[in-house]
Amino acid sequence: MTQQTRICILGGGFGGLYTALRLSQLPWQKSEQPEIVLVDQNDHFLFLPLLYELLTNELQTWEIAPAFKELLKDTNVRFCQGVVSEIDIESKQVKLQNNSPISYDYLVLAMGGETPLDQVPGAKEYAIPFRTIANAYRLEEQLRKLENSDRDKIRVAIVGGGYSGVELACKLADRLGTKARIRIIEQAEEILKTSPEFNQEVARNALSNRKVWIDLETTVAAVEGDKIFLEYRGEIDEIPVDLVLWTVGTKVSPVVRSLPFKQNQRGQIITTSTLQVIDHPEIFALGDLAESKDVDGQNIPTTAQAAFQQADYTGWNLWALLTGRPLLPFRYINLGEMITLGTDNATLTGLGVKLDGQIAHLTRRLIYLYRFPTLDHQIRVAFNWMTRPLQDLLISIDQKMGTKE
Repeated sequence: MTQQTRICILGGGFGGLYTALRLSQLPWQKSEQPEIVLVDQNDHFLFLPLLYELLTNELQTWEIAPAFKELLKDTNVRFCQGVVSEIDIESKQVKLQNNSPISYDYLVLAMGGETPLDQVPGAKEYAIPFRTIANAYRLEEQLRKLENSDRDKIRVAIVGGGYSGVELACKLADRLGTKARIRIIEQAEEILKTSPEFNQEVARNALSNRKVWIDLETTVAAVEGDKIFLEYRGEIDEIPVDLVLWTVGTKVSPVVRSLPFKQNQRGQIITTSTLQVIDHPEIFALGDLAESKDVDGQNIPTTAQAAFQQADYTGWNLWALLTGRPLLPFRYINLGEMITLGTDNATLTGLGVKLDGQIAHLTRRLIYLYRFPTLDHQIRVAFNWMTRPLQDLLISIDQKMGTKE
């Protein structure tokens, strides 16, 4: 009997999970059907653009972080939880910590990136990144301690004035209210430097209305337990803080950097327009760990929407390789940009549309609902969103009745 072809996908984010789902939906002949293995160190997917809503209790963990087994239950994709320790491209094996190695015929590298905390003294010990559910839980624990303390103000320093820094600042300002003393530290001359002018203006107004300080052209010299040292034009200031959140930078994992592929200075793997690794057509790379140009020569941003589109092409091109069809060069379509700016507030620019306020917030939610990985999860989340106001009302009535008793 002919051995079944195995496709191994490393990373269960937008690039990896959506590639696996795309592969499972394609019209395979029975004799061509591959074995698809998805590997991730966590047991759940994370819809990262909605992670901020956990801080304000607008969303629940199960909505944005469903388990892989739940998402893959009606597919032919096999999930394997494990940490990748080595990729041997000669023997075509992926080695996992505390697990058996997985051999492959085709490999998809979609392991994302990591937040670099080793470039500034004290950042690794005292700063909290915001990239995972574990990060959100750690921040939530610290926030509750501070909220339950007797201090008048809660001082938060957010390093980075990009999307994540601005979104965090607005959510925390709304949660903490008059207790908030929040500052954004940005080394560039403006926040959201790559954003459309409309989104920048709306974001600046949202931050101003929430009394968030913005330190531009400023870098972090060091972080300590209750203070942060900021450098501005050669002068260093010591600022007292209760929390430091780190939202800048992405680094490629050492496992990926050790691979003998053509890489840029940041360690990202350089790919062809079909998203294949140069000189290794059996390996695809996408998302944060890849430097890609599409068929028109435009650089592909390392964003969720880009990874989502890359996954569609990666799945198709793997199917084409195994069924003798021509591969499609990737064509990136910029669908615009959405930024959450506090509770029930957002800004949206794209495809000729500019929105802000509550209507932008609702539009953003609906677009992300449509992008959730499976129809079953979309229905469950949509039902919860529709019924939650009633649930909150019943809880409020129950609490009032309990108070009267």
